[in-house]
Amino acid sequence: MNTPRIFGREPSAILGLVAVAVQFFSAFVMDVSPNTQTAVNAAAAAAVGLAVAWIVRDGVIAAISGLAAAALALGMNLGLDWSTDKQAAYMAGVMVAAQWFVRTQVTAPAPPNPAKSASPAAG
Repeated sequence: MNTPRIFGREPSAILGLVAVAVQFFSAFVMDVSPNTQTAVNAAAAAAVGLAVAWIVRDGVIAAISGLAAAALALGMNLGLDWSTDKQAAYMAGVMVAAQWFVRTQVTAPAPPNPAKSASPAAG
C-alpha cells in the first residue's frame, strides 16, 4: 500500500515541520508555553489526520471530530472560556455537520439486494 502524501510529503514530515516551526517561533519570536506548544502540535496532528483520512476516504467523520476536539482543546488552552454545555453543543454541531456532508459523498460499495416478488413463484 502506498503511503498517502500531503504536498508530496509523508504526513510525519509535515508534522515534524510544524513542530520545528512552533519551537522556532517560541525561541525567537514570542515566548510560548510548553502547554500551548503541545496544544498547537495536537491540533496540527488532528489536521494531518483529517487530511490523510480524506485522501484515503476512510474514517473521515472520526477525523473531523478529532480535529474539532483538538481545535476546541487548543482554544481552551489559549483562553477560550466556554462552559461544558457550550463545548458539548459545539461538538454536537460539528458531528451533525460532518455526518450531513459525508453522507452526500459516500456511495454503497455494492448495489442493494433486488426486491423479492410479493407473490410466490409458480412452480
